Amino acid sequence: MPVSLLLLLIITLPKDIWMLPAPSSVFMESVDMRHMLRWRPLQASCNTTVLYSVQYQGEFELEHQNGRWMDAAECQLIPDTCCDLTSDLGSDSDYNIQVGAQCGSRRSAWTKLSRPFNRRQTNLMVPKMTVRPAGGALQVSFDSLPVTSTVDVTVWKKGNELQAVVHSVPAEQAELNIADLQEGAVYCITAQTVLSSTLRSNNTAPQCVSITGPGAPPWKTPTTLTATVIVTAGLLFALFWSIVHCRPESCKKYFQKDPLPQSLRGNWDIQIPVSPQEKEPCEQMVVDVALITHKED
Repeated sequence: MPVSLLLLLIITLPKDIWMLPAPSSVFMESVDMRHMLRWRPLQASCNTTVLYSVQYQGEFELEHQNGRWMDAAECQLIPDTCCDLTSDLGSDSDYNIQVGAQCGSRRSAWTKLSRPFNRRQTNLMVPKMTVRPAGGALQVSFDSLPVTSTVDVTVWKKGNELQAVVHSVPAEQAELNIADLQEGAVYCITAQTVLSSTLRSNNTAPQCVSITGPGAPPWKTPTTLTATVIVTAGLLFALFWSIVHCRPESCKKYFQKDPLPQSLRGNWDIQIPVSPQEKEPCEQMVVDVALITHKED
């Protein structure tokens, strides 16, 4: 085949014959201000791993940088089919986002997100709230609040719902102390995450806590018990050590035996008195021998 004919054939072939197909099903999944771009894995033959890259374009790039596309720092030539854009989408403006694929020297076209994304479109979940009594007060804390959000905490005394008080807690604070509460009363609390007047999460289920008064701090009882056990164990150890390592002369000094009373001594001198009537007569008898001989004759 002549070279000129081969070159003509190459020129007339579609330009995308050596290109990869573009990624499909690109969508944004944003929950509590965490923005994850996702897409379907590329269905194409590739001798190596298919790698993906993500770019974004905000209002600043459109208005001041002639529509420049910015590379997502953590999402260049990655094998995953998702990209965390939370740190890249740092303002409340609309962003165009696109993803492309690469296999060796072969590249795909860019696939854009179907419509611009604004982080205010995130889905807010119910905040994770913990309520702890602290004497005559309540400690309310939150876990993993969305960036730039606030939490509206509603507090009321049970039976007086119409006199509820609302406290606003910034996300970076994530804790609220409610003091000067009525002893013996029951207080209920709910909370919701807020990003704007129109973007709010659902309320948490009410948590009701009884106020028991100042009393002892929660840590005091277990601390006192622990200290008592430690001191007792130390005293017992010291006593045992003193007994084991006691010198004979010291032991005799500190452990002297008192003499027993006379009534408890072992060598008893017992004398049993005998009355005169009970004594047998032992008088000496004089026998007349001549009289006895006469009688025998």
